Amino acid sequence: MASEKNGVSRGIAGISAVVLIALAAGCATFKPHFFKDKSEPLVEYTLQGDAAEKILVIPVDGMITNHDEFSLFSEKPGMVENVVAQLRMAERDNRIKAILLTVNSPGGLTTASEILHYEISSFKAKTGKPIVVSMLDMATSGAYMISLPADVITAHPTTVTGSVGVIFMRPDVSELMGKIGVGMDVTKSGPNKDMGSPFRRATPEERKTMKGIIDKLNAQFVALVQQSRNLSTDALKTVATARVFLADEALKLGLIDKICHIDGALAECRRLAKLPSNARVVAYRRTHYNNDNVYNSSSSQFEGAPASLIDPGVFKLLGSATSGFHSIWPVAIGVR
Repeated sequence: MASEKNGVSRGIAGISAVVLIALAAGCATFKPHFFKDKSEPLVEYTLQGDAAEKILVIPVDGMITNHDEFSLFSEKPGMVENVVAQLRMAERDNRIKAILLTVNSPGGLTTASEILHYEISSFKAKTGKPIVVSMLDMATSGAYMISLPADVITAHPTTVTGSVGVIFMRPDVSELMGKIGVGMDVTKSGPNKDMGSPFRRATPEERKTMKGIIDKLNAQFVALVQQSRNLSTDALKTVATARVFLADEALKLGLIDKICHIDGALAECRRLAKLPSNARVVAYRRTHYNNDNVYNSSSSQFEGAPASLIDPGVFKLLGSATSGFHSIWPVAIGVR
C-alpha cells in the first residue's frame, strides 16, 4: 500500500514538474488537452423538444468586449467572436427557425456593442429568422443596444434595463504618483497627444473635447433606440437621462414588449416562427453538460475547465475598468 502511494505521489510530482518546466521555458503553445477552450469546435446540443424545427439559444453573458480572456491553461473567446460564430452556424442551418438571445450583461465597450448590434441586425436581414430577447438579471446600456434588433424584447419581472448612454472612463493615478515621488516624462507631437492619460489631470479644454465625443456617440445610441422602439417624446427624454429601469417601468416606456420568464420568451419564438410546441431548443457548446437547460450560459465560459488555480476576480474587476468609451452601467462593473 505504501509503495502504491509513493508511486502516485511520484507520478503527480512528475506531471507537475513537466508543467512547470514548460511554463518556465516560455512554451506559449503548451496546453494540456483536457482543458477545453476556444480552439475546440462548437457542437449543437438539444436542451428540450424533439421536432425537426429548432430554436437556437445564444447566451450573451457578462461584459461585451471583443478581447479574449485567459486562465492558466484556457482561452475564452471575446463576446463578439463568440456570438458571431454562433450566428454564422445558424445561418447555415435551415432547420433553425428562430433565435432566442438570453441577455445578462451590464454592457461593455461602445464599439463592441455597436458591432454586435450590426451583426445581429445583419443576421436578421439575411435570414429572415425571428429573434427574441430574454433579459435576465440586467440588460443595460450596450446590452440593451444589442437587444434592439429583436422582433420581441422580453424581460423577467426583476430585470434591470436601460442606462442608455455612453461614458468615458480612465484611471487617474496622478496624485498617487506625486505621493510616491514618481513622475512621467512625456515628449509629444502635439498638445493633445496624451489627452486622456492617467498620469495627469485633464485640462478644461480636454474635458470639453471628450464631452463632445461622448455626446456624438450617445446621439447615435439614442437614435438607434428611437429607430427600433419608436418611443413617445416624453419617454425618449426619460430614457435619454441614462437612468436604469425595472421591467414594469421599461414596459410602460416602450423599451420592452413583454414581462415573462424564459418559457414565455420561447413561446414568442414558436409564435413568430409558427413552430410546434415540441420544437427542439438547442444550444452550441464546446463540451457536454449533464442535465443541460436554457439557463446554462457556458458557451461563453471556460467550458470543461476546473476551478482556476488563481482567483482572477480582482484582475477582472481592474480589467473591466480599462480606459475608453463604454456603453455600460458602471455600477455593475466587476459584478459579472
